[in-house]
Amino acid sequence: MGPLVLASRSPYRRELLARLGLEFECHSPGVDERALESPGLEPRALAARLARAKAEAVAAEHPQAVVIGSDQVCAFEGRCYGKPGSLEAAAERLLAMAGREHQLVTSVCVLGPLECVEFTEVARMTLRPLTREQALRYVERDRTEEVAGGYKLESLGIALFEAIECRDYTAIIGLPLMRLAQVLQRLGFSIL
Repeated sequence: MGPLVLASRSPYRRELLARLGLEFECHSPGVDERALESPGLEPRALAARLARAKAEAVAAEHPQAVVIGSDQVCAFEGRCYGKPGSLEAAAERLLAMAGREHQLVTSVCVLGPLECVEFTEVARMTLRPLTREQALRYVERDRTEEVAGGYKLESLGIALFEAIECRDYTAIIGLPLMRLAQVLQRLGFSIL
């Protein structure tokens, strides 16, 4: 079994994977996420496409490694939303979703020399009603222009929500550890 590589520079994904107590490296996949988006593509399909592209990009440079690619898509009213790109756009997204439910779709691709395992977790998220001032104050405090959904649940973002339904809360932060731990153990990594 080769080394374990996380195809991400995200400090949140790095911190999550470190919880499993495994040695791993992090490499930026350098994938143009916008180029992989297609009109009408379902949120699950887009998140899976992005996760696989990241894993494949890093695996091409580390062919003996087991590479973990992960990505998230915010799904609201039948549309897929990635990173807002600016604080104003993040605040506008929060205001549009305020008082309503959206889904945060997290896909993972574990790509090794002999096997590829893919899975997706979907969290149902309900934001509480917000004023424009609250949304602007929040995004400025948590700097959420580069996170799917425009919020950071692991920070002050938890105060934005009325309800969250999911199987594995670590999926919301960016890497569903319960299922990932099972996959890595099956591939021969010693976790427990």
